[in-house]
Amino acid sequence: MWQKLEQLWHYPLISLSDGAAITLSQIFLAICLIVVGWFLSRAFSNTLQKRLTKNMGVDVSHTIQRLLFYTLVVVVVITALGLLHIPLTAFAFLSGAIAIGVGFGAQSIINNFISGWILMSEKPVRIGDFVEIDDAKGIIESIGNRSTRIRRVDGVHLMVPNSTMLERTVTNWTLVDKKIRSVVKVGVAYGSPVKEVARIMQRAIKEHPDVEPHPEPFIIFEDFGDNALAFEGYFWCDVENEGHLRRVRSDMRFKIDELFHDANIVIAFPQRDVHLDASGPIPVQVVNSATSSDTHR
Repeated sequence: MWQKLEQLWHYPLISLSDGAAITLSQIFLAICLIVVGWFLSRAFSNTLQKRLTKNMGVDVSHTIQRLLFYTLVVVVVITALGLLHIPLTAFAFLSGAIAIGVGFGAQSIINNFISGWILMSEKPVRIGDFVEIDDAKGIIESIGNRSTRIRRVDGVHLMVPNSTMLERTVTNWTLVDKKIRSVVKVGVAYGSPVKEVARIMQRAIKEHPDVEPHPEPFIIFEDFGDNALAFEGYFWCDVENEGHLRRVRSDMRFKIDELFHDANIVIAFPQRDVHLDASGPIPVQVVNSATSSDTHR
């Protein structure tokens, strides 16, 4: 029984041109080596990424993790081929045929794969950036081999092909830093003390904790509008995304409304003045709908 198993274990399945043979045991060991090497490579690269993230950031550690993982996989595959006594030159013809097939049938996959490496090396976008592409806005969570995963502001995940990230116009809100200039607009009633309005708006904006002191916020008396005196307050703030910026502007509007109320300054609203010409008698005719309906009967 054991002799038969041993003969089967060392049974030559494939004969090579140099006279050597590949046995069942060699194939089994090569498969085990590839499987174990794959999982160990992934575990080692992921562990290294977690340690590097603290010192180098997410983008650099993610790039190193991918390079290390694929390098280890290539080493494992070459080692497995050496275990089977298969030289790499044996794959010259096969690799050429695969290259031709890939060139015709997998252009999109290769394009996205190369685009992914360009994104990680050139870094027009990085993991954690808040970006805007087409009508979608969100935070980049990962840059994979084929696509970039974006978590939209409403929580929905988008899988955007890597080539699209390079070919389309992408607005990166946080490419260099998180400082964004914004504006708060308000209209006050005619007759309001305009200098006091500007002072109150300046105070409400500068007191917000997310507003940058430099450049200093400033107030513009924009226009004499149809129904209001228009003011605009410009400021720079340190925000992470559009939602954060909207909350900052909302806080400022609450504060401005409160300060205007204390200073008896009225925020204007659309209104129209109707003037009657009283130089002569104004004809007035009263029509009784009930009487009119009875007359028609």
